[in-house]
Amino acid sequence: MHATQINIGIKAEDRENIADGLSRLLADTYTLYLKTHNFHWNVTGPMFNTLHTMFEQQYTELATAVDEIAERIRALGVPAPGSYAQFSELTEIREERGAPSAEDMIAQLVEDQETVVRTARSIFPVVDAASDEPTADLLTQRMQVHEKTAWMLRSMIS
Repeated sequence: MHATQINIGIKAEDRENIADGLSRLLADTYTLYLKTHNFHWNVTGPMFNTLHTMFEQQYTELATAVDEIAERIRALGVPAPGSYAQFSELTEIREERGAPSAEDMIAQLVEDQETVVRTARSIFPVVDAASDEPTADLLTQRMQVHEKTAWMLRSMIS
């Protein structure tokens, strides 16, 4: 038995190009998930309870997002990346190996949320050219979440 050809009205080359962009978005999102979870575990100081709770809400949302992004890549007929090595090559998010101050955590996460927005935005030209509305919808939703999260985090620091 062999797989049937994909015929969803998007050329194979366009599906590959869109999946390449979504793979970068997946890597950024997964890396941000891991970093946010790290900060949830390691935050200290007077904002502990607020940030511990906020970071948990954020990494929980990101965990759902990585699944949605990976499933869209698969729906386009392309294997989704799924290893630390692949994510490391594809992401623009910098890892944090230490335990910075709470304010530094917030500042890093603002920058990282905005990075994910830029990655999502960069995929739109190929998505629009291919009339890939489901991916455009996913990107729009992701951008809204990350822009709002960046604003909320930014509001916590001077």
